[in-house]
Parts: sequence; C-alpha cells; structure tokens
Amino acid sequence: MQTKPLWIKSCEMLMAGMLAIMVVLVFGNVVLRYGFNSGIVTSEETARFLFVWLTFIGAIVAMRENAHLGVDSLVRNLSTTGKKWFFAMSSGLMLACCVLLFIGSYKQTVINWTVSSSVLEIPMAWLYGAGVVASAGIGFIIVMNLVKLMTGKLSDNDLVQTSDSEELGADGEHDAMPAAKTTKA
Repeated sequence: MQTKPLWIKSCEMLMAGMLAIMVVLVFGNVVLRYGFNSGIVTSEETARFLFVWLTFIGAIVAMRENAHLGVDSLVRNLSTTGKKWFFAMSSGLMLACCVLLFIGSYKQTVINWTVSSSVLEIPMAWLYGAGVVASAGIGFIIVMNLVKLMTGKLSDNDLVQTSDSEELGADGEHDAMPAAKTTKA
C-alpha cells in the first residue's frame, strides 16, 4: 500500500475541517430559524464559499488518486503501447482543459477583486480563486504523470486512469456490473 504524500493528507484534513464548519453553520442556522425564529446572516454565504473550495480541493485529491469516473473498457484491452498513446492523449486533453479553466478562473478572479460579496463583504475573487488553485493543482499532477510516462516509470496498471469498483463478484473478483439475482418460481 502506497502512503499518501503530506500535501494530500493536508488537503484531506483541510476538506474535513471545511465540511465540519459547514455542518455546524448550516445545522446551527436551521435550529436557530425553526427553534428561535432568528439566524446567523453570514452562515449561508460562508457555507457556500466553503462548499466551492471543498469541491475544487476535492477535485485535486481525486485527480491524484485516480478517483474520477471513467470508462476503461477499451483502454484495458489495448497493448502497452496503445495504453501509453491513450494515456498521453487523454492527459493532453485534460491539460488543455486545465489551461482553459486556469485562464477563465484567473480572469474572473481579477475582475471580481473589487466586487464584494453581499453578506460577508469580502472580495468575490476568493470564490473564483478556487478554480485557479484547482486548475494549477490538477495541471501539475497531469504534467508529473506525463513526465513519469516519458521516463518509463508508469506500470501497465498506472496507464489506466480509473479506480476499480468496490463491488466484488461471487468469485471475489471485481465486476463491472454486479450479477443480477435470480429467483425460481
């Protein structure tokens, strides 16, 4: 079992902290609204900002752990050379998407630096900055994977960029789809 790098553990701890704060804020606000007919004005906007950051940091962690959804039925049946070509092509496309996300998020961050949020009155750039961080983080992971590909440090299993299903079949092997249960009439 491979140990996680410190920065992934830090991201996971940060996400857990954000989720805990969101739960406290939203649950506390619900209790205050229904129980005492009042509420914390800033809790909704704070939870929204935290949710956006949680999502984008989670995308970085998921990219590092190959946890995104994917269809790998074609790639798994290719030769090692074919897998390398598909890995390089898909990585190039993902990197292009990261560049587009970075450019768009950066432009929105700059534009919204002087625009304040309605309740917290902090720059809306903090919201759009999550896209800048995520695209840079995911792009870095993709570039490192391409470097590993070019230096031959990726195994055959590493060339398939999806995770196996958690469901096991009757024979103990991973199934693409669990077997249907049949009943006798």
